[in-house]
Amino acid sequence: MTKPFSQACENNKQPILEVLSRTLVNNKHVLEIGSGTGQHAVYFAKNLPFLTWQTSDLAINHEGINQWIDDFPSPNIRQPLVIDLANKLSLSDNTDAMFTANTLHIISWSLVQMFFNLVESLLAKNGVLCIYGPFNYQGKYTSKSNANFDLWLKARDVDSGIRDFEAICQLATNAGLLLLDDVVMPANNHLLIFQKIDK
Repeated sequence: MTKPFSQACENNKQPILEVLSRTLVNNKHVLEIGSGTGQHAVYFAKNLPFLTWQTSDLAINHEGINQWIDDFPSPNIRQPLVIDLANKLSLSDNTDAMFTANTLHIISWSLVQMFFNLVESLLAKNGVLCIYGPFNYQGKYTSKSNANFDLWLKARDVDSGIRDFEAICQLATNAGLLLLDDVVMPANNHLLIFQKIDK
């Protein structure tokens, strides 16, 4: 198969890296949920050598991720795990960091809820969760382009769509997470940073 490529990943990988490089400085192991093409994983692993970067996605995307890993190998990157949020998972817990980019608006709301269930079960106390993507605030789009993007998403899949920041934060709170930062990113995106605390 042709190696997958996302222009959005190329555009946002450096701004995301700048945040991760200071946010995850005390972490050791990152589980990426929804590695997609694998572009983020190989770039972040190379530039964050103190982290073990564990990729994951649906099995159908593993070949493409492994192509990127083969072309840009790093000793600290791991081949993808099969993670399907729709199915109960059996994974080792106590990972100290989790990352996902441009996933929550693609999957259904029920799977967003399952995502936070997974975070609650896997993320160690004081562990860090980083979520990158577009969000609505107080029920409003942050830009005309995001409004158009949301229409496109819903036309493609009625269960997808840009999520409300407040609703995401409520799920995070329910999962024992505290919002540490909401970093404004280029192209009307945000990087939400949470930490696992005791409920």
